Amino acid sequence: MRAQNGTTLIEVLITIVILAFGLLGIAVFQSKATVGSLESYQRAQAIVLLEDMSARIQGNPKAADSYIASNIGTGDARGDDCSAEATRAARDLCEWSRALKGASEADASNAKVGAMIGALGCVERIQNQNNAAGVCQPAVYQVSVSWQGLHETQAPALACGKDKYGKENNRRTIGLQVVNPLLDCI
Repeated sequence: MRAQNGTTLIEVLITIVILAFGLLGIAVFQSKATVGSLESYQRAQAIVLLEDMSARIQGNPKAADSYIASNIGTGDARGDDCSAEATRAARDLCEWSRALKGASEADASNAKVGAMIGALGCVERIQNQNNAAGVCQPAVYQVSVSWQGLHETQAPALACGKDKYGKENNRRTIGLQVVNPLLDCI
C-alpha cells in the first residue's frame, strides 16, 4: 500500500480558510455592535435634552410661546455666553442650543463632543390655549430633538430636522408633548 503525501497540507489550508471566514464574521459583528452602541448613546443623549427643554417650558408656563423655535443647536448663531439674554425663555433656548451642540463634554482640542451628530431641537405649538369659561383647553407643545444616524432606517414622521441630514432615512427624531397648565381658568 502506498502512503498518501500532502493530505495534511490540504487539511491545514481548509482549516485556515474556515478560520478566516470565522474571524471575518467576528469583525463584522464587532463593527455592527460599535455602531449600535453609538446609536444607543445618541438616543440616550437626545432623551436627556428632550426632557430638559420640556422641564424648562413647564417651569415657565406664562411664557411658553416664547420657546417656539426650530433648528436650535448645530449650525445656529447662538454663542456660548447665554448670560446676556434678556428673558428666561431666551436664556433657556440659548442653553439648550449649547447642550445640543455638545457643550457638556469636550475632547483634548476643546472641541464640543457631548451631544449627537448634527443635533437639532424644535419646539412648536400643536394646540392653542382657550381660557373661555367652560372650555379651559390647555396649550400643547411638541418638543423634538433630531440628529444624524449612522445607518438607514425608516424616516421619522416628526418634521424637526427635515432635509438636514441628506437622506431622510438617516434622520433620527424623538418628540415629547408638553401640556401647558391652565393656571387661571374657571
